[in-house]
Amino acid sequence: MKISKEDFESMKLKYSKEVKKGKPAKDKKGKDKIDQTNWIFFNRETLEGLLAKADKDPKKGGIQFYITEYTEEVAAKYHPNEVEQLTGALTVVMRAANLNEDQITLENPEEDYQNNGVLCPPYCDPEPTDS
Repeated sequence: MKISKEDFESMKLKYSKEVKKGKPAKDKKGKDKIDQTNWIFFNRETLEGLLAKADKDPKKGGIQFYITEYTEEVAAKYHPNEVEQLTGALTVVMRAANLNEDQITLENPEEDYQNNGVLCPPYCDPEPTDS
């Protein structure tokens, strides 16, 4: 699911103020988020869609991943039924990017932020299997 740059920036800021500084994430009520993300699943369509927007050279084109944290507002906007569970949850936002001479470049820096992963928790039951 595509998200706006503004929503991405708010998620990145929440993460930077809390978890990145070694503090616990905060939930909707401002309390420490004690049951944090175990894993995030992204479907192939999303990943291939981003890769299609990057340089075709497999040593240059790729995906830039950002560790972020759901704000209450972003959780309500994109996941209105899971605001309680997602506020303060760590997540990944990603976008297509290119690596040119050790420098990351973006085709559309204002667009293409993706955040449609399935998080555990709250979506852990049943756990994935190896089969």
